[in-house]
Amino acid sequence: MTRGDTLTAEQAEALTRRGLRLAELTVAYNVVEGVVAVTAGVTAGLVSVVGFGIDSGIESISAVLVGLRLAARLRHRVVDERKERLTLKIVAVTFFVLAAYVGVEGVRALVGGDTPDSSPVSVALLVASVIVMPVLAATKRRVGLQLGDNLILADAAETRICVLLSISTLVGVGLYQLTGAAWLDPVAGFVIAAFAVHEGLQAWEGELAEDDDDA
Repeated sequence: MTRGDTLTAEQAEALTRRGLRLAELTVAYNVVEGVVAVTAGVTAGLVSVVGFGIDSGIESISAVLVGLRLAARLRHRVVDERKERLTLKIVAVTFFVLAAYVGVEGVRALVGGDTPDSSPVSVALLVASVIVMPVLAATKRRVGLQLGDNLILADAAETRICVLLSISTLVGVGLYQLTGAAWLDPVAGFVIAAFAVHEGLQAWEGELAEDDDDA
C-alpha cells in the first residue's frame, strides 16, 4: 500500500488529525453504548447483549490506543513501527478475552436453563449501532486507505466487526422475543465469540490491514 507516499506533509497531517478525531468519536460513542448494553443485558439476563457491551468497551480500548499513536505521530512527526505493532498485539489479546467471557457465559446459560427477559432498550441500542457503525467504519477505512496506514485500517476492521456483532446480536435477541426460544441468545453469544477469535488472530498476525487492502 503506497498511497500515503504520494501525500504532501500537510495532507498526511490533515488525514492523521481526521483519524484521531474518528478515534475520539469511537471512544465517546462506545463508552455510552457499552454502559447501556451491559446494564440492559444484565437486567434482562441477555448474555449476547452483555457480550456486545463488553465488545464496545474493547473497541473503546482499541480506539484509545490508536488515538494515542496518532497523537504521538502528530507530536513527533514520526511513526514508531515497534510501538504500533505492539498496539495490534494488545488489541488481539482483548479480542481473546472477549471470546472467553462470552463463551463461558453462553455455556452457563445453556446448562443452567436461564430464561432471559425481553429488552426493548437492547433492541433499540442494537438498531442504532447497525445504523451508526457502518458509517464510522467506512470513514475510517477511507482515511486509512488515503493515508496508507495499517493501524487505522485495523481499527476500521474492528469497527466493521462491531457491525457484524450488532447484527448477530439483534437477530438473536429479536428471534427470542418473537419465538421465546431462550437458547437463541447464548447461540448469538457464541457467534460473537467466533468473530472475536477470528479478528484476534488476524490482529495478532498483523493481517487486518492486508484484508482491507485486498478489499
